[in-house]
Amino acid sequence: MGVLIMAIDKIIVLLFSVLGVVSTYWFFLLKKDSEVVVNDSVQIIVDGGYTPSTISIQKNKSTAITFLRKDASSCLDEVVLSDFKIRKYLPLNKKVVIHLVPKHTGEFPFTCGMNMFHGKIIVV
Repeated sequence: MGVLIMAIDKIIVLLFSVLGVVSTYWFFLLKKDSEVVVNDSVQIIVDGGYTPSTISIQKNKSTAITFLRKDASSCLDEVVLSDFKIRKYLPLNKKVVIHLVPKHTGEFPFTCGMNMFHGKIIVV
């Protein structure tokens, strides 16, 4: 009887371990953010991350991206678009507009100043 109980405990631990690995893998590697297609302008809310975190814009077309920071965390007090050589301070509860006219198609990340929160601009 004691051997059977130990086996059940090991099975339960194994199942929870596998479930933890699978959910971590999905969250970090397979989870796809919904992409927002932008015509002329978009507002991105900065609150524990970026919402929306993935936007699609047109090549050679001016697009206004407005960041509105609602999170007091110092990590999110600036946004960095390294491929566009842009780094902007985001004051709390104030809109900051960045105008982009991308010359190349592709995927371009944007991050917080500490590179802990990420978003993506897809240029088509």
